[in-house]
Amino acid sequence: MDAMTKMWVSFIGIGLMALAAIVITVARTKTRGIVRVVLSIVAFVLLLFGFLYGFISIT
Repeated sequence: MDAMTKMWVSFIGIGLMALAAIVITVARTKTRGIVRVVLSIVAFVLLLFGFLYGFISIT
């Protein structure tokens, strides 16, 4: 993988992690019940994909 592709992959990972932080913050402060659970699961999945993209960018 060339350097520019690694850069873009790392940006995607950073963006996904930031989006996960925003989603979990909204879920914990503004929602209740099943919506909170669903948003928490979505945030976890985003964080997982962000981690994988970050890991791919350094290998």
